[in-house]
Amino acid sequence: MTTSTEISRRFWNLPQKAGEETMREQTFIDDIIQKAHIERLLLENSSGIHTVFDGGAGYGRFSILLAKRGLKITHFDISEGMIAKAKEIAEQEGVADNMTFIHGALEDLSAFGDNQFDMAMSFDAPISYTYPNHEAVIGNLARIASKRLIISVYSRLAWTYQFDPAQKSKYILDKNTRDPLARWTLDHAVGQLAEYKPDIAAVREFFKTGLMEKPEETATVYDKGNSPWPVSYSFMPDELVYILESTGAKGIKLSGPGALSRSIPGEVLSNIVQDARLKQEFLDFCYWYDSQSWCVGMGKDNLVAIADL
Repeated sequence: MTTSTEISRRFWNLPQKAGEETMREQTFIDDIIQKAHIERLLLENSSGIHTVFDGGAGYGRFSILLAKRGLKITHFDISEGMIAKAKEIAEQEGVADNMTFIHGALEDLSAFGDNQFDMAMSFDAPISYTYPNHEAVIGNLARIASKRLIISVYSRLAWTYQFDPAQKSKYILDKNTRDPLARWTLDHAVGQLAEYKPDIAAVREFFKTGLMEKPEETATVYDKGNSPWPVSYSFMPDELVYILESTGAKGIKLSGPGALSRSIPGEVLSNIVQDARLKQEFLDFCYWYDSQSWCVGMGKDNLVAIADL
């Protein structure tokens, strides 16, 4: 049987992936908003934290941020290309001595001991790609951390591409970008809207299962030698709280980065992020707004959770 680890390993080790990921904040406004939110959350909650495990750390989007502040980081990722890029950036930033790089899959954290790190974190939804092992992965992240757990996963309430396949288009900052996802959205998805009709039965099934992809179809594509998007599980907010509580986590707080931006036209978002003063004011307001209880689950696509252990 094809496993989630096998599918994710092939997909995230595609040669272009590391380069694409490093360009996200230059291409997508929603990524700018989400990164700013998580960076601020981390910095506000790093007091007393000295050792950190970053699961699915990618090219170092957040691990290097904390390494710059003197924390000791274990940078863990399934992609050798991502790790190579993270090492390169860490060297450039002069923080490689604060980082240990480990190649591995989130489904197997058996090499790490109970309470080995002060904090465990995992961002940009790699936990969602471990379906059907997502609950066990969260449990193991909590197991290896002694003080704090901060994660982001896909939110079922916010995942509404079935109604608007071009919704990503308003977040594309550079309309001349060569980023494949951005280019496809601009060249194809937007043009589909005039005749697009959502499949309500598929929408209902998604909200029932939390799965956008069908596992058996993804496995078949993989077995044919292709590199399909990994099966991804989207969480309901109360479900995530329940899973975290079952690990013994306390003081759980959820937020939805990007919730405010959903109601803002793309042209206005573009004007905001191209004005340095206004951009920072906007990101500060987004952090407050998107952290309110009414935004839980309604971020751009991620649900963020922080908990004490």
